[in-house]
Amino acid sequence: MSVGLMPAATLPTFDPLECASRSHEVQRLAWRIKTCVDQVDAVLASLRRIQMAEWQSPAGRACRITIALHASALMRARESMDAAVALVLRHSQNVSVSGERGP
Repeated sequence: MSVGLMPAATLPTFDPLECASRSHEVQRLAWRIKTCVDQVDAVLASLRRIQMAEWQSPAGRACRITIALHASALMRARESMDAAVALVLRHSQNVSVSGERGP
């Protein structure tokens, strides 16, 4: 069996506009995630108001406990999303830097 020589792969050309565009798109993603974080904050505020209601019945107490559990889970999700914003923004900077290196 003979092995033929493969032509050398051509390196992609560096296009600063394309790199800037990619970085911008990644930044836009980060800000969309941040908008979601802000919306979660609004939901958490609403849940806190509901929890403060003085329901004396057993059903009211059970409702407050359930809301507290959901609020806790939502807060953990919010923290993860907030961390994701920082990671995505850092990635957008890396996209710009990696594109500047060129071939």
